[in-house]
Amino acid sequence: MNLQSDDFELFGLPRQFAQDLGAIDARWKDLQRQAHPDRFAAQGAAAQRVAMQWSARINEAYGRLKDPLRRAAYLCEMHGARVDAESNTAMPADFLIQQMEWREALDEAQDVGALDGLNMEVGRSRQSLLRRCEQLIDHELDYAGAVAQVRALMFIERFAQDIGNRYEKMESRAG
Repeated sequence: MNLQSDDFELFGLPRQFAQDLGAIDARWKDLQRQAHPDRFAAQGAAAQRVAMQWSARINEAYGRLKDPLRRAAYLCEMHGARVDAESNTAMPADFLIQQMEWREALDEAQDVGALDGLNMEVGRSRQSLLRRCEQLIDHELDYAGAVAQVRALMFIERFAQDIGNRYEKMESRAG
């Protein structure tokens, strides 16, 4: 293992968006078993510290590879297409209109059924954007184009959290 390896190299995976999540999980377990600090107890504290660094590095890579949004952003960044989500919030007008409509629907949702419908619509949009990321990254090698999809996915992830919070509010009022 090499600390300088990118996440894909570390996990022995192709540098692409489409991944077998079961393979990521299996490789994570194998790498964690290899790097577990207890395996290095007989070699002293320094070896255990290095093993702990490896374990942290493996967990960091696992988190990025397992999450499709983080994986897409990582691939874009690896290929020189910076996501810059904090400083670049420009989005296409139709996406912004969709966001406003969803926000209104969330504000107006009075029952779980309305929230379920909105949640399903947002989920379909998320899946569509993930498919587009795969197309742009794996097939067209258009990392700059994928950045816009990644930023849109970030908006959707935050909005999905807002929906989750609204579900919790409804449950607490009902309980």
